[in-house]
Amino acid sequence: MRRATGARVHAEGVTLTTREGPVYTNVDVTARPGTLTVFQADSGGGRSSLLLTLTGRMRPSSGTLFVDGYALPGQARKVRRISALGLMDEVNPLDDRLRVREHLSEGMLLRMRPGARSLTDESMAAVGLADLDRDTLVKGLTMLQRRRLGVALALLSEPRLLAVDNVDGGLSGEHQAHMWRTLKDLADEGLTVIATCADTDQVHTVADSDTQGPIPIRQGEPAHAAQDPERTGPGGVHIDELFDDARGEGRGEGEEDPRDQA
Repeated sequence: MRRATGARVHAEGVTLTTREGPVYTNVDVTARPGTLTVFQADSGGGRSSLLLTLTGRMRPSSGTLFVDGYALPGQARKVRRISALGLMDEVNPLDDRLRVREHLSEGMLLRMRPGARSLTDESMAAVGLADLDRDTLVKGLTMLQRRRLGVALALLSEPRLLAVDNVDGGLSGEHQAHMWRTLKDLADEGLTVIATCADTDQVHTVADSDTQGPIPIRQGEPAHAAQDPERTGPGGVHIDELFDDARGEGRGEGEEDPRDQA
């Protein structure tokens, strides 16, 4: 699979605060095309919310953020078109009742534009699942296979920015190393890859000049935003901070998103 050049991500002081307190604070990072950037935090430490923000799917409270030259949140729709998410349990979970083949077919439909028939084969091969029986039910997959499938589904949209959450979750040290190698190989092919984890022990297995982190996610004490506690989305994040669904735009290609005009 020939990869498009990755997207440059530049963040300065990016912060998200809810009524309950800070989710993450003062994120400063520049991720170049063809690199792997790793953020570290324990569960509940703002990992998912940060990735949703960096991919134009969640509105930050403050800070400066550009992806491929597009300013967020004003140009979030454009950023969503060039970015994709790996498996994120509260946003795009796998359906245990479906077969791998059915998930791949759904992923091709969500592209909302034609794609080569070989794209599913290329995506599965890129994550080490070329030999997986696609008639396998998702509930029968190992945790490593599930995480790899989540990345394969993200690659179907041919993104320039790939965000992968909780890379280490449920994996042994050996399998964590395999997963990091997969992500590093994708970055080496030109993608910009940003990932999160709690356990950083295996990140060193792919560390080189094009690997950044692990960068701790901070949760400082910015002023609380005045928000309605009943309007919350995934992970308790305020619904007004969420943009469209993480797996699709929810609109036809020609329809305008009024939030892009903000």
